[in-house]
Amino acid sequence: MKQSTLELDYLGYNFFREFACYEYCLKVTGFRKGTNTRVEADWYKYAGEFVSLIESPSKELNESISYLINNPPKKQVLKDGLLCWSNVLPDHRNKSELVFSLICRIRNNLFHGGKFNGEWFSPQRSKELIEHALIILRTCGKSHSTVLKAYNGQHDE
Repeated sequence: MKQSTLELDYLGYNFFREFACYEYCLKVTGFRKGTNTRVEADWYKYAGEFVSLIESPSKELNESISYLINNPPKKQVLKDGLLCWSNVLPDHRNKSELVFSLICRIRNNLFHGGKFNGEWFSPQRSKELIEHALIILRTCGKSHSTVLKAYNGQHDE
């Protein structure tokens, strides 16, 4: 295996780990939706906490936000029974919702096999999408005291 492939594998693992941690944190801190038979993290509700941060970001955060918006991950769809990619952006009411929806799409593309079949499709683009998504997840997570406490294991269930 090439070194660059190993690095991207490690980056992909870190992204899955971070995303899973934040999904846990969101659910235990009230950013959740569901029923008696199902619960999931409510990323739109969480995104609502960061409207001003996303609109007036630091330089590093702005670079990551701009990258995702200008190079959004596509969505895998079926068209006439064939797998293809859609350029349609997710529904959103504000920039923060758009950014978090794009991060969730990155996760979905990787986790559900849309962008990985044992080999990385467009490795450089995958690397950049994942790196920028991680910067946004971590910056927002660190700036939300309740989520940060849960992330650090200081939340009672």
